[in-house]
Amino acid sequence: MLTVLHALQGQLLAAMQRAFPEAGQTLDPQLAPASKPEFGDFQANGALPLAKPLGQPPRAIATAIVEQLTADPAFAELCLEPQIAGPGFINLTLRPERLAAELQARLGDPRLGVPSLGVAGVAPTPVIVDFSSPNIAKEMHVGHLRSTIIGDALARVLEFRGHPVLRLNHVGDWGTQFGMLITHLKQVAPEALTRADAVDLGDLVAFYRQAKARFDDDEAFQTTSREEVVKLQGGDPVSLKAWGLLCDQSRREFQKIYDQLDIRLAERGESFYNPYLQAVVDDLKAAGLLVVDAGAGCVFLEGVSGKDGQPLPLIVQKSDGGFNYATTDLAAIRYRFAPAPAGDGAGRVIYVTDAGQANHFAGVFQVAQRAGWIPSHCSVEHVPFGLVQGDDGKKLKTRSGDTVRLKDLLDEAVERTEADLRQRLADEQRSEDEAFIQQVATSVGLAAVKYADLSTNRITNYQFSFDRMLALTGNTAPYLLYAVVRIAGIARKGGDLGAGAVASLTFSEAPEWALVRELLKFDGVIAEVEQELLPNRLCTYLFELSQVFNRFYDQVPVLKAEEPFRSSRLALCRLTSDTLSLGLGLLGIPTLERM
Repeated sequence: MLTVLHALQGQLLAAMQRAFPEAGQTLDPQLAPASKPEFGDFQANGALPLAKPLGQPPRAIATAIVEQLTADPAFAELCLEPQIAGPGFINLTLRPERLAAELQARLGDPRLGVPSLGVAGVAPTPVIVDFSSPNIAKEMHVGHLRSTIIGDALARVLEFRGHPVLRLNHVGDWGTQFGMLITHLKQVAPEALTRADAVDLGDLVAFYRQAKARFDDDEAFQTTSREEVVKLQGGDPVSLKAWGLLCDQSRREFQKIYDQLDIRLAERGESFYNPYLQAVVDDLKAAGLLVVDAGAGCVFLEGVSGKDGQPLPLIVQKSDGGFNYATTDLAAIRYRFAPAPAGDGAGRVIYVTDAGQANHFAGVFQVAQRAGWIPSHCSVEHVPFGLVQGDDGKKLKTRSGDTVRLKDLLDEAVERTEADLRQRLADEQRSEDEAFIQQVATSVGLAAVKYADLSTNRITNYQFSFDRMLALTGNTAPYLLYAVVRIAGIARKGGDLGAGAVASLTFSEAPEWALVRELLKFDGVIAEVEQELLPNRLCTYLFELSQVFNRFYDQVPVLKAEEPFRSSRLALCRLTSDTLSLGLGLLGIPTLERM
């Protein structure tokens, strides 16, 4: 109901200006959705802060505002008589015919009332969402789950709003680790450096661990590995070919996970920014920001001090002349905000990584701002998230103490869902073919994993539990998917849920109006997620919508109702299904007609 909210905002402000012209520019209606249904649809609290400057009781101020408001014919078309509550709150209730009209408009709208920015007259912002970012020669593990799922959901919402979104996978494909891995493979598995698919990713991970152990213990191996890095950085064709084969092998394995989760990403690894690293240092030096300290080039951060009270440095060039992660991240920001064709020309850049990197990105963002690489009309944001924990409250691990492979976790979710489904079919004495069982098990299993993550405030840690996420009750994907299936069942029983228009919507029962109001909140929720980058807000809304719908369906007859109520209630069912399907789709979760 954002259109209604904005209209009321303007009407309230005009009423306040007419009532108190002496208040000048300090007027603010403080209009927000009502906190409880008994307070109406909206609540305006703007009278309270005017009490002191105007020297009047806030209730008297509210009365004067209401007098001006009710004299406005446009307001009278929107709302019933305003109610003044408590010390001076103004409660506003929309007219039933206006609610019905708002709902009617959504019935034929595939966007369900959410305007596309271009159509709404607001210029879209080119957005980059940096997420997932696994490391080459390492398998994706449970730690990559949150970045991948949260980043995808945010990209989907921003795309739906009309922003052009570039989804970037900043893979770790460069650095010292390649020198030691190539050196080790030359000695133990040289075919891996000359022939594609000579080893699988699991073997590559084992080789990487062996190489790391040798690097830590063997000085001669260290020296050879560093020489290999120099060759790679210098463009040695043999080293580059070996590096390319290792990247391709990892890339294919990553893509299997992305395909399974329906994730779209454009890979742009750390190596992409190699040609721009020296320019970062040169620019910082020219801007007077670079300081040489103990041989290293660094920028001292403002407002960030160490235990000794001295400003902390962000090192951008090591004492040996080499570069580091901070240099690469600064080069990435510089490139991403630079106008095309020299860069991406982004207006908003979003980094989705674990909360442990918050200080690193705060330092990188500050240096980029001071260097002038982030235009004043643009923004850069770190979207942090907490850990995935086991039942013991510690970081999720296997029984042997190893990091959980993401592939294994997703496969287990599907297997458990299949077992639950087969048991339910047996209990219900239902017979379904294997194709149905596999489709439902895969869809529900992966949906459960995604939703369990997204429904949690991303800033907090959450405990991973297959039992909780696969439950058919509570705030889970199976519960929401079942609500859509339940509505599809109405159509199978003879209810016309087609997209045809209903001439006039007629509602008479409290559960109907509750559902109408809940459905009309969808556009506001999408706007919240777009700004605050919190997918759990959408999850909470979808769960509450499902609950409101189930109460409506349990308390109000639909198929057995007489006209015009039957058509109106079927329209409510259709719009609920459409809203759940669209909302879940923005979370990367497809719906089903049967489960």
